[in-house]
Amino acid sequence: MKIKKTASIFGTLVSLFLITSCQNAKVSSKPNILLICVDDLRPELSSFGANYISSPNIDSFAAEGVAFQKHYVNAPSCGPSRYTLLTGKYGPSGNNALFRRANKIKKGTEKIDDSMPEWFKNHGYTTVSVGKVSHHPGGRGGKNWNDSTEIEMPNAWDKHLMPVAEWEHPKGMMHGLANGQQRITSASTDVFQSEKGDDYTYPDGAITDEALKQLRLLTSNNEKPFFLAYGIIKPHLPFGAPQSYYDRYDGVELPEIAHPQKPKGKTTWHGSGEFMGYNRWGLNPNKNKDFADEVRRHYAACVSYADAQVGIILDELKRTGADKNTIVVLWGDHGWHLGEHAIWGKHSLFEEALHAPLIIQYPGMQQKGTTTNAIVETLDIFPTLCDLTGIEIPKYAQGESLKEILAAPNTPGHTAIAYTGKASSVRTSTHRMTLHKDGFVELYDHTTMEKENKNVAEENSEVVDSLKRVLNNRLLD
Repeated sequence: MKIKKTASIFGTLVSLFLITSCQNAKVSSKPNILLICVDDLRPELSSFGANYISSPNIDSFAAEGVAFQKHYVNAPSCGPSRYTLLTGKYGPSGNNALFRRANKIKKGTEKIDDSMPEWFKNHGYTTVSVGKVSHHPGGRGGKNWNDSTEIEMPNAWDKHLMPVAEWEHPKGMMHGLANGQQRITSASTDVFQSEKGDDYTYPDGAITDEALKQLRLLTSNNEKPFFLAYGIIKPHLPFGAPQSYYDRYDGVELPEIAHPQKPKGKTTWHGSGEFMGYNRWGLNPNKNKDFADEVRRHYAACVSYADAQVGIILDELKRTGADKNTIVVLWGDHGWHLGEHAIWGKHSLFEEALHAPLIIQYPGMQQKGTTTNAIVETLDIFPTLCDLTGIEIPKYAQGESLKEILAAPNTPGHTAIAYTGKASSVRTSTHRMTLHKDGFVELYDHTTMEKENKNVAEENSEVVDSLKRVLNNRLLD
Protein backbone atom coordinates (compact mmCIF):
# COMPACT_ATOMS: atom_id res chain seq x y z
CA MET A 1 0.00 0.00 0.00
CA LYS A 2 2.82 2.36 0.83
CA ILE A 3 4.36 1.75 -2.55
CA LYS A 4 1.07 2.39 -4.31
CA LYS A 5 0.42 5.49 -2.22
CA THR A 6 3.90 6.84 -2.92
CA ALA A 7 3.48 6.16 -6.62
CA SER A 8 0.09 7.82 -6.55
CA ILE A 9 1.50 10.91 -4.83
CA PHE A 10 4.40 10.98 -7.29
CA GLY A 11 1.98 10.71 -10.22
CA THR A 12 -0.16 13.49 -8.83
CA LEU A 13 2.87 15.74 -8.41
CA VAL A 14 4.00 15.01 -11.97
CA SER A 15 0.50 15.77 -13.27
CA LEU A 16 0.37 19.01 -11.31
CA PHE A 17 3.82 19.93 -12.63
CA LEU A 18 2.78 19.26 -16.20
CA ILE A 19 -0.49 21.16 -15.84
CA THR A 20 1.29 24.10 -14.19
CA SER A 21 4.00 24.06 -16.86
CA CYS A 22 1.41 24.03 -19.63
CA GLN A 23 -0.49 26.85 -17.99
CA ASN A 24 2.68 28.88 -17.54
CA ALA A 25 3.68 28.22 -21.12
CA LYS A 26 0.29 29.36 -22.30
CA VAL A 27 0.42 32.52 -20.18
CA SER A 28 3.95 33.38 -21.26
CA SER A 29 3.33 32.70 -24.96
CA LYS A 30 3.08 35.67 -27.27
CA PRO A 31 -0.45 36.98 -27.81
CA ASN A 32 -2.30 36.30 -31.02
CA ILE A 33 -3.42 39.13 -33.29
CA LEU A 34 -6.81 39.55 -34.95
CA LEU A 35 -6.86 42.47 -37.37
CA ILE A 36 -10.30 43.42 -38.70
CA CYS A 37 -10.27 45.72 -41.74
CA VAL A 38 -13.48 47.41 -42.88
CA ASP A 39 -13.64 49.05 -46.32
CA ASP A 40 -14.84 52.66 -46.73
CA LEU A 41 -15.94 52.90 -43.09
CA ARG A 42 -16.03 56.45 -41.84
CA PRO A 43 -16.66 56.89 -38.07
CA GLU A 44 -20.36 56.36 -38.75
CA LEU A 45 -20.82 54.32 -35.58
CA SER A 46 -22.78 54.90 -32.42
CA SER A 47 -19.58 54.56 -30.35
CA PHE A 48 -18.05 57.37 -32.42
CA GLY A 49 -20.99 59.75 -31.98
CA ALA A 50 -23.37 58.73 -34.79
CA ASN A 51 -26.22 57.83 -32.46
CA TYR A 52 -28.69 56.99 -35.24
CA ILE A 53 -26.46 54.17 -36.52
CA SER A 54 -27.16 50.60 -35.42
CA SER A 55 -23.69 49.19 -34.69
CA PRO A 56 -24.14 47.11 -31.51
CA ASN A 57 -21.25 44.72 -32.07
CA ILE A 58 -18.57 47.29 -32.78
CA ASP A 59 -19.95 49.41 -29.95
CA SER A 60 -19.68 46.46 -27.55
CA PHE A 61 -16.13 45.90 -28.73
CA ALA A 62 -15.32 49.58 -28.15
CA ALA A 63 -16.71 49.19 -24.62
CA GLU A 64 -13.99 46.59 -23.98
CA GLY A 65 -11.14 48.46 -25.66
CA VAL A 66 -9.85 51.94 -26.42
CA ALA A 67 -11.54 53.85 -29.25
CA PHE A 68 -9.32 56.36 -31.05
CA GLN A 69 -11.68 59.19 -31.92
CA LYS A 70 -9.01 61.10 -33.87
CA HIS A 71 -7.44 58.37 -35.98
CA TYR A 72 -6.47 59.45 -39.51
CA VAL A 73 -5.43 57.34 -42.47
CA ASN A 74 -2.37 58.20 -44.54
CA ALA A 75 -4.17 58.19 -47.89
CA PRO A 76 -7.86 58.63 -48.81
CA SER A 77 -7.98 55.56 -51.04
CA CYS A 78 -7.95 51.80 -50.42
CA GLY A 79 -4.64 50.81 -52.02
CA PRO A 80 -2.24 53.39 -50.59
CA SER A 81 -3.95 53.39 -47.19
CA ARG A 82 -3.55 49.62 -46.90
CA TYR A 83 0.04 49.98 -48.06
CA THR A 84 0.82 52.12 -45.00
CA LEU A 85 -1.04 49.71 -42.70
CA LEU A 86 0.75 46.64 -44.03
CA THR A 87 4.27 48.07 -44.47
CA GLY A 88 4.47 50.67 -41.72
CA LYS A 89 5.83 53.14 -44.26
CA TYR A 90 4.62 55.99 -46.43
CA GLY A 91 4.39 54.89 -50.03
CA PRO A 92 2.93 55.54 -53.48
CA SER A 93 -0.43 57.28 -53.68
CA GLY A 94 -2.06 54.93 -56.20
CA ASN A 95 -4.15 51.81 -55.66
CA ASN A 96 -1.34 49.73 -57.19
CA ALA A 97 1.05 50.68 -54.36
CA LEU A 98 1.49 47.13 -53.05
CA PHE A 99 1.80 45.64 -56.54
CA ARG A 100 4.57 48.14 -57.26
CA ARG A 101 6.35 46.94 -54.13
CA ALA A 102 5.81 43.31 -55.24
CA ASN A 103 7.40 44.06 -58.60
CA LYS A 104 10.49 45.44 -56.85
CA ILE A 105 10.73 42.25 -54.81
CA LYS A 106 10.41 40.20 -58.00
CA LYS A 107 13.19 42.15 -59.72
CA GLY A 108 15.48 41.64 -56.72
CA THR A 109 17.59 44.70 -57.49
CA GLU A 110 17.03 46.41 -54.14
CA LYS A 111 16.35 45.43 -50.55
CA ILE A 112 12.67 45.69 -49.66
CA ASP A 113 11.81 45.84 -45.97
CA ASP A 114 9.52 43.20 -44.51
CA SER A 115 5.81 43.92 -44.53
CA MET A 116 3.97 43.77 -41.20
CA PRO A 117 2.68 40.19 -41.68
CA GLU A 118 6.10 39.08 -42.96
CA TRP A 119 7.76 40.62 -39.89
CA PHE A 120 5.45 38.71 -37.58
CA LYS A 121 5.84 35.55 -39.66
CA ASN A 122 9.61 35.80 -39.26
CA HIS A 123 9.09 36.19 -35.51
CA GLY A 124 7.21 32.92 -35.11
CA TYR A 125 3.63 33.76 -36.09
CA THR A 126 1.32 31.89 -38.42
CA THR A 127 -0.07 34.55 -40.75
CA VAL A 128 -3.43 34.18 -42.47
CA SER A 129 -5.42 36.70 -44.48
CA VAL A 130 -9.09 36.34 -45.43
CA GLY A 131 -11.07 38.78 -47.59
CA LYS A 132 -10.02 42.31 -48.43
CA VAL A 133 -6.87 43.05 -46.45
CA SER A 134 -4.56 44.31 -49.16
CA HIS A 135 -6.12 46.22 -52.06
CA HIS A 136 -7.27 43.15 -54.01
CA PRO A 137 -9.42 40.74 -51.99
CA GLY A 138 -7.33 37.60 -51.82
CA GLY A 139 -4.17 39.49 -52.74
CA ARG A 140 -3.75 38.44 -56.35
CA GLY A 141 -3.67 40.24 -59.68
CA GLY A 142 -4.81 39.35 -63.16
CA LYS A 143 -8.03 40.12 -65.01
CA ASN A 144 -10.27 38.69 -62.30
CA TRP A 145 -7.82 39.14 -59.41
CA ASN A 146 -7.20 35.40 -59.09
CA ASP A 147 -3.88 34.94 -60.89
CA SER A 148 -1.57 33.10 -58.47
CA THR A 149 1.49 34.27 -60.42
CA GLU A 150 0.72 37.87 -59.46
CA ILE A 151 0.96 38.11 -55.67
CA GLU A 152 0.22 41.48 -54.09
CA MET A 153 2.25 40.80 -50.93
CA PRO A 154 5.00 38.23 -51.54
CA ASN A 155 6.30 36.33 -48.47
CA ALA A 156 3.64 37.84 -46.20
CA TRP A 157 0.97 35.21 -45.60
CA ASP A 158 1.03 31.50 -44.89
CA LYS A 159 -2.49 31.59 -46.36
CA HIS A 160 -4.06 34.43 -48.36
CA LEU A 161 -7.66 33.40 -48.92
CA MET A 162 -10.65 34.79 -50.75
CA PRO A 163 -13.85 32.72 -51.04
CA VAL A 164 -15.88 33.63 -54.11
CA ALA A 165 -19.13 31.66 -53.63
CA GLU A 166 -21.53 32.34 -56.50
CA TRP A 167 -19.66 35.53 -57.47
CA GLU A 168 -17.13 33.36 -59.38
CA HIS A 169 -13.92 35.30 -58.68
CA PRO A 170 -12.49 37.94 -56.30
CA LYS A 171 -13.22 40.83 -58.65
CA GLY A 172 -16.84 39.69 -58.81
CA MET A 173 -16.97 39.57 -55.01
CA MET A 174 -15.45 43.04 -54.61
CA HIS A 175 -18.28 44.81 -56.38
CA GLY A 176 -20.83 42.07 -55.82
CA LEU A 177 -24.51 42.69 -55.60
CA ALA A 178 -27.08 40.21 -54.28
CA ASN A 179 -27.06 36.50 -55.07
CA GLY A 180 -23.99 36.34 -57.27
CA GLN A 181 -24.69 39.40 -59.40
CA GLN A 182 -21.53 41.17 -60.53
CA ARG A 183 -20.79 44.72 -61.53
CA ILE A 184 -20.01 44.58 -65.23
CA THR A 185 -19.84 48.35 -65.61
CA SER A 186 -20.58 51.06 -63.08
CA ALA A 187 -23.08 52.75 -65.38
CA SER A 188 -25.17 49.59 -65.62
CA THR A 189 -25.07 49.00 -61.86
CA ASP A 190 -27.43 50.65 -59.39
CA VAL A 191 -25.59 52.75 -56.82
CA PHE A 192 -27.54 51.03 -54.04
CA GLN A 193 -29.56 47.88 -53.61
CA SER A 194 -31.36 45.99 -50.86
CA GLU A 195 -32.49 42.39 -51.34
CA LYS A 196 -34.31 40.07 -48.98
CA GLY A 197 -32.23 37.24 -47.60
CA ASP A 198 -29.69 36.31 -44.94
CA ASP A 199 -26.09 37.50 -44.63
CA TYR A 200 -25.00 35.16 -47.45
CA THR A 201 -27.10 37.16 -49.90
CA TYR A 202 -24.10 39.50 -50.19
CA PRO A 203 -20.38 38.63 -50.38
CA ASP A 204 -19.34 39.37 -46.81
CA GLY A 205 -21.31 36.39 -45.54
CA ALA A 206 -19.00 33.99 -47.40
CA ILE A 207 -15.89 35.93 -46.34
CA THR A 208 -16.96 35.72 -42.70
CA ASP A 209 -17.56 31.98 -43.02
CA GLU A 210 -14.01 31.45 -44.28
CA ALA A 211 -12.63 33.67 -41.50
CA LEU A 212 -14.49 31.56 -38.93
CA LYS A 213 -13.04 28.39 -40.45
CA GLN A 214 -9.52 29.77 -40.28
CA LEU A 215 -9.99 31.07 -36.75
CA ARG A 216 -11.08 27.60 -35.59
CA LEU A 217 -8.06 26.00 -37.24
CA LEU A 218 -5.69 28.54 -35.71
CA THR A 219 -7.12 28.28 -32.22
CA SER A 220 -7.04 24.47 -32.29
CA ASN A 221 -3.29 24.55 -32.91
CA ASN A 222 -1.39 26.21 -30.07
CA GLU A 223 2.10 25.53 -31.41
CA LYS A 224 2.50 29.08 -32.71
CA PRO A 225 0.71 32.37 -32.10
CA PHE A 226 -1.40 33.55 -35.02
CA PHE A 227 -1.82 36.78 -36.94
CA LEU A 228 -5.25 36.59 -38.61
CA ALA A 229 -6.28 39.49 -40.82
CA TYR A 230 -9.94 39.58 -41.83
CA GLY A 231 -11.20 42.10 -44.38
CA ILE A 232 -14.86 43.05 -44.78
CA ILE A 233 -15.88 44.60 -48.13
CA LYS A 234 -18.91 46.65 -47.15
CA PRO A 235 -19.77 49.48 -46.99
CA HIS A 236 -17.85 49.87 -50.27
CA LEU A 237 -19.83 50.91 -53.36
CA PRO A 238 -22.28 49.84 -54.62
CA PHE A 239 -24.19 50.09 -51.35
CA GLY A 240 -25.80 46.65 -51.11
CA ALA A 241 -26.92 44.88 -47.93
CA PRO A 242 -29.68 42.47 -46.93
CA GLN A 243 -33.11 44.10 -46.55
CA SER A 244 -33.21 43.46 -42.80
CA TYR A 245 -30.34 45.91 -42.24
CA TYR A 246 -31.96 48.59 -44.36
CA ASP A 247 -35.19 48.12 -42.41
CA ARG A 248 -33.41 49.22 -39.24
CA TYR A 249 -33.45 52.75 -40.62
CA ASP A 250 -37.11 52.88 -41.52
CA GLY A 251 -38.43 56.07 -39.96
CA VAL A 252 -35.06 57.00 -38.45
CA GLU A 253 -34.42 60.73 -38.72
CA LEU A 254 -31.03 61.43 -40.25
CA PRO A 255 -28.98 64.41 -39.10
CA GLU A 256 -28.48 67.27 -41.51
CA ILE A 257 -25.44 67.00 -43.77
CA ALA A 258 -22.73 69.25 -42.37
CA HIS A 259 -21.36 71.97 -44.70
CA PRO A 260 -22.91 70.52 -47.90
CA GLN A 261 -21.74 73.37 -50.13
CA LYS A 262 -18.96 73.01 -52.66
CA PRO A 263 -15.95 74.86 -51.20
CA LYS A 264 -14.79 78.12 -52.74
CA GLY A 265 -11.28 78.56 -54.03
CA LYS A 266 -8.67 75.91 -54.67
CA THR A 267 -9.08 72.72 -52.61
CA THR A 268 -8.89 68.96 -53.09
CA TRP A 269 -12.59 68.90 -53.93
CA HIS A 270 -13.54 66.56 -56.76
CA GLY A 271 -16.67 65.68 -58.70
CA SER A 272 -17.34 62.33 -56.95
CA GLY A 273 -16.52 60.45 -60.13
CA GLU A 274 -16.63 56.97 -58.60
CA PHE A 275 -20.06 57.54 -57.07
CA MET A 276 -21.52 59.51 -59.99
CA GLY A 277 -20.43 56.78 -62.40
CA TYR A 278 -23.08 54.39 -61.06
CA ASN A 279 -26.70 54.33 -62.16
CA ARG A 280 -28.45 57.05 -60.11
CA TRP A 281 -31.70 57.13 -62.09
CA GLY A 282 -30.80 60.64 -63.22
CA LEU A 283 -30.69 61.95 -59.64
CA ASN A 284 -27.96 64.01 -57.99
CA PRO A 285 -27.71 63.88 -54.18
CA ASN A 286 -26.29 67.40 -54.10
CA LYS A 287 -29.54 68.69 -55.58
CA ASN A 288 -32.10 66.18 -54.32
CA LYS A 289 -32.40 65.86 -50.53
CA ASP A 290 -34.67 62.80 -50.65
CA PHE A 291 -32.19 60.98 -52.85
CA ALA A 292 -29.30 62.06 -50.64
CA ASP A 293 -31.10 60.64 -47.60
CA GLU A 294 -31.81 57.40 -49.45
CA VAL A 295 -28.12 57.04 -50.27
CA ARG A 296 -27.24 57.67 -46.64
CA ARG A 297 -29.74 55.05 -45.43
CA HIS A 298 -28.21 52.46 -47.74
CA TYR A 299 -24.74 53.37 -46.52
CA ALA A 300 -25.99 52.98 -42.95
CA ALA A 301 -27.47 49.57 -43.83
CA CYS A 302 -24.06 48.49 -45.13
CA VAL A 303 -22.44 49.66 -41.90
CA SER A 304 -24.90 47.57 -39.89
CA TYR A 305 -24.26 44.58 -42.14
CA ALA A 306 -20.50 44.95 -41.63
CA ASP A 307 -21.11 45.36 -37.89
CA ALA A 308 -22.94 42.03 -37.82
CA GLN A 309 -19.93 40.31 -39.41
CA VAL A 310 -17.65 41.82 -36.78
CA GLY A 311 -19.95 40.43 -34.09
CA ILE A 312 -19.82 36.94 -35.59
CA ILE A 313 -16.01 36.78 -35.63
CA LEU A 314 -15.64 38.26 -32.14
CA ASP A 315 -18.21 35.84 -30.72
CA GLU A 316 -16.27 32.94 -32.20
CA LEU A 317 -12.99 34.25 -30.80
CA LYS A 318 -14.60 34.34 -27.36
CA ARG A 319 -16.16 30.89 -27.79
CA THR A 320 -12.75 29.36 -28.47
CA GLY A 321 -11.28 31.00 -25.38
CA ALA A 322 -8.54 32.56 -27.51
CA ASP A 323 -9.86 36.03 -26.70
CA LYS A 324 -7.93 35.85 -23.42
CA ASN A 325 -4.66 35.90 -25.32
CA THR A 326 -5.49 37.87 -28.48
CA ILE A 327 -4.92 41.49 -29.41
CA VAL A 328 -7.84 42.70 -31.52
CA VAL A 329 -7.66 45.74 -33.80
CA LEU A 330 -10.60 47.13 -35.79
CA TRP A 331 -9.54 49.57 -38.49
CA GLY A 332 -11.37 51.53 -41.18
CA ASP A 333 -9.21 52.02 -44.28
CA HIS A 334 -10.33 55.63 -44.82
CA GLY A 335 -13.30 57.93 -44.42
CA TRP A 336 -16.06 58.70 -46.90
CA HIS A 337 -17.93 61.92 -47.71
CA LEU A 338 -21.71 61.65 -47.50
CA GLY A 339 -22.40 65.07 -48.99
CA GLU A 340 -19.99 67.15 -46.90
CA HIS A 341 -18.32 69.73 -49.16
CA ALA A 342 -20.67 68.43 -51.90
CA ILE A 343 -18.59 65.25 -52.22
CA TRP A 344 -19.90 61.68 -52.28
CA GLY A 345 -16.89 59.43 -51.87
CA LYS A 346 -13.28 59.47 -50.70
CA HIS A 347 -10.14 60.78 -52.48
CA SER A 348 -10.09 64.31 -51.00
CA LEU A 349 -7.77 65.59 -48.25
CA PHE A 350 -10.63 66.94 -46.19
CA GLU A 351 -11.38 65.58 -42.73
CA GLU A 352 -14.25 63.38 -43.91
CA ALA A 353 -12.07 61.34 -46.28
CA LEU A 354 -9.22 60.83 -43.80
CA HIS A 355 -11.00 60.29 -40.49
CA ALA A 356 -11.66 56.59 -39.82
CA PRO A 357 -12.38 54.41 -36.78
CA LEU A 358 -9.64 52.61 -34.87
CA ILE A 359 -10.33 50.44 -31.82
CA ILE A 360 -7.73 48.35 -30.01
CA GLN A 361 -8.23 45.76 -27.30
CA TYR A 362 -5.59 43.52 -25.74
CA PRO A 363 -5.18 41.05 -22.84
CA GLY A 364 -4.69 42.71 -19.48
CA MET A 365 -5.89 46.07 -20.73
CA GLN A 366 -6.56 48.43 -17.83
CA GLN A 367 -8.40 51.23 -19.66
CA LYS A 368 -11.34 49.27 -21.03
CA GLY A 369 -14.21 51.21 -22.51
CA THR A 370 -12.36 54.49 -22.80
CA THR A 371 -11.91 56.90 -25.68
CA THR A 372 -8.95 59.02 -26.58
CA ASN A 373 -8.77 62.22 -28.60
CA ALA A 374 -5.06 61.81 -29.22
CA ILE A 375 -4.33 62.31 -32.90
CA VAL A 376 -2.83 59.14 -34.36
CA GLU A 377 -2.42 57.66 -37.83
CA THR A 378 -2.64 54.28 -39.53
CA LEU A 379 1.15 54.13 -39.71
CA ASP A 380 1.17 53.62 -35.93
CA ILE A 381 -0.51 50.21 -35.97
CA PHE A 382 2.58 48.20 -36.99
CA PRO A 383 4.85 49.47 -34.17
CA THR A 384 1.97 49.22 -31.70
CA LEU A 385 1.43 45.53 -32.42
CA CYS A 386 5.15 44.90 -32.08
CA ASP A 387 5.18 46.72 -28.75
CA LEU A 388 2.15 44.85 -27.40
CA THR A 389 3.55 41.45 -28.40
CA GLY A 390 7.08 42.12 -27.16
CA ILE A 391 8.56 41.87 -30.65
CA GLU A 392 11.26 44.27 -31.76
CA ILE A 393 9.93 47.30 -33.63
CA PRO A 394 11.72 47.46 -36.99
CA LYS A 395 13.84 50.56 -37.48
CA TYR A 396 12.18 51.27 -40.83
CA ALA A 397 8.67 51.56 -39.33
CA GLN A 398 7.76 55.23 -39.61
CA GLY A 399 4.88 55.33 -37.14
CA GLU A 400 4.86 55.53 -33.35
CA SER A 401 3.72 52.91 -30.87
CA LEU A 402 0.37 53.72 -29.26
CA LYS A 403 1.06 51.56 -26.20
CA GLU A 404 1.49 54.59 -23.94
CA ILE A 405 -1.81 56.08 -25.13
CA LEU A 406 -3.57 52.75 -24.62
CA ALA A 407 -2.34 52.71 -21.03
CA ALA A 408 -3.16 56.39 -20.44
CA PRO A 409 -5.73 57.65 -22.99
CA ASN A 410 -5.14 61.31 -22.03
CA THR A 411 -1.59 61.04 -23.39
CA PRO A 412 -1.08 63.50 -26.27
CA GLY A 413 -0.83 62.12 -29.77
CA HIS A 414 1.15 63.46 -32.69
CA THR A 415 0.64 64.93 -36.15
CA ALA A 416 -0.99 62.79 -38.85
CA ILE A 417 0.17 62.89 -42.46
CA ALA A 418 -1.86 62.10 -45.58
CA TYR A 419 -1.30 62.43 -49.30
CA THR A 420 -2.68 62.00 -52.80
CA GLY A 421 -0.86 62.30 -56.10
CA LYS A 422 -1.55 66.05 -56.17
CA ALA A 423 -1.16 67.23 -52.57
CA SER A 424 -0.20 66.29 -49.04
CA SER A 425 -1.77 67.20 -45.71
CA VAL A 426 -0.88 67.40 -42.04
CA ARG A 427 -3.38 67.30 -39.16
CA THR A 428 -2.56 68.63 -35.70
CA SER A 429 -4.83 68.99 -32.67
CA THR A 430 -5.74 72.49 -33.85
CA HIS A 431 -5.17 72.74 -37.61
CA ARG A 432 -5.11 70.98 -40.93
CA MET A 433 -2.75 72.21 -43.61
CA THR A 434 -2.85 70.88 -47.16
CA LEU A 435 0.06 71.65 -49.47
CA HIS A 436 -0.54 71.27 -53.21
CA LYS A 437 2.24 70.19 -55.56
CA ASP A 438 2.19 73.66 -57.15
CA GLY A 439 2.81 75.30 -53.75
CA PHE A 440 -0.74 76.43 -53.01
CA VAL A 441 -1.68 76.09 -49.33
CA GLU A 442 -4.95 75.39 -47.56
CA LEU A 443 -4.95 76.03 -43.81
CA TYR A 444 -7.97 75.28 -41.62
CA ASP A 445 -8.37 76.16 -37.97
CA HIS A 446 -10.24 73.40 -36.14
CA THR A 447 -10.64 75.54 -33.03
CA THR A 448 -13.12 77.78 -34.87
CA MET A 449 -16.69 77.19 -35.99
CA GLU A 450 -15.64 77.34 -39.65
CA LYS A 451 -13.11 74.49 -39.35
CA GLU A 452 -12.46 73.25 -42.91
CA ASN A 453 -14.83 75.72 -44.52
CA LYS A 454 -12.49 78.73 -44.43
CA ASN A 455 -8.92 78.84 -45.69
CA VAL A 456 -6.93 80.99 -43.24
CA ALA A 457 -3.48 80.43 -44.76
CA GLU A 458 -2.84 84.05 -45.79
CA GLU A 459 -3.25 85.45 -42.28
CA ASN A 460 -1.30 82.66 -40.56
CA SER A 461 2.04 82.51 -42.36
CA GLU A 462 3.95 81.37 -39.25
CA VAL A 463 1.63 78.39 -38.76
CA VAL A 464 1.93 77.54 -42.46
CA ASP A 465 5.74 77.66 -42.35
CA SER A 466 5.84 75.51 -39.22
CA LEU A 467 3.51 72.88 -40.69
CA LYS A 468 5.39 72.86 -44.00
CA ARG A 469 8.51 71.89 -42.06
CA VAL A 470 6.61 69.13 -40.26
CA LEU A 471 5.18 67.83 -43.52
CA ASN A 472 8.48 67.88 -45.36
CA ASN A 473 10.42 66.30 -42.51
CA ARG A 474 7.92 63.48 -42.06
CA LEU A 475 7.57 62.62 -45.75
CA LEU A 476 11.29 62.85 -46.40
CA ASP A 477 12.27 60.57 -43.49
